[in-house]
Amino acid sequence: MLWVVVGLAVITGVRSWFWPSQPAPAPPPAVKQGPTYPVQDAQSVAARFAYSYLTWDEADPDQRAKALARDMPKGTDTSAGWNSKGQQTVVLAQPGTVDELGGQRARVHVDVLVSVPGEPAKDKKDPTPAQRKWVGLEIPVLDTAGRIVVTGQPGIVGVPTSGPTVTDQNAVDSDVELSAQTQSTVTTFFTEYAKGEADSVTAPGASVPPLPGGMTLQGIQSWNVDQGKGSDRTGTAVVRWQIGTAELEQTYRVELTRVASAAAERWQVAEVHGGTS
Repeated sequence: MLWVVVGLAVITGVRSWFWPSQPAPAPPPAVKQGPTYPVQDAQSVAARFAYSYLTWDEADPDQRAKALARDMPKGTDTSAGWNSKGQQTVVLAQPGTVDELGGQRARVHVDVLVSVPGEPAKDKKDPTPAQRKWVGLEIPVLDTAGRIVVTGQPGIVGVPTSGPTVTDQNAVDSDVELSAQTQSTVTTFFTEYAKGEADSVTAPGASVPPLPGGMTLQGIQSWNVDQGKGSDRTGTAVVRWQIGTAELEQTYRVELTRVASAAAERWQVAEVHGGTS
């Protein structure tokens, strides 16, 4: 019996008699990766549908019905909802937010620019010109059999007349001294930028694609370098351009780098980007 006990101890280990091994913890539940709805497909179908839905011509009403049939369930009466009168053309359909509603259903918002023909001339007066306006369209869609379809009549909604109030969280103090020191550098850069010759005044190794032709620099409205240190600095330039007879004010973020040579040091433009960061 003693040798039997010794044999069991060797095989199973004495420790396991007093401290049984704990069961392995269960693996964590699988996390579903990726989007839960085919957003891009829904936006594509909704934009195409919006184009067809808000385009009509009383001279050819069947054309609209056939266009709508591409994105609606088979057998849907695509002529319903319009009295077959009037004329309107969609210039642009821009899809936006996709709100999931559950059960593979969603609602897609599309901003649509439409053109409405003007009124014909009356009593020898000039005709009313065509009018363009933005409208919002919210479209119900369903993901079924691997395809997005429009499940019912959409609804026209308003388009915001202004954006929300935004507090500038990225405002930084200006380096007044460096701004004044590099004012001529930035002015020279934008002058050559418009000519398509920016490479002649940029830092070594920098490559700035030329602007479209027909832009003439009217002046630098303001130039402010952000506070900072080192040989690479960034500033904001507000520039006024003339394009034909129009003048347009633009904002740029300009990256400067300090270039040293045997003779002296100078600041040159390394990159330029439109807008503020």
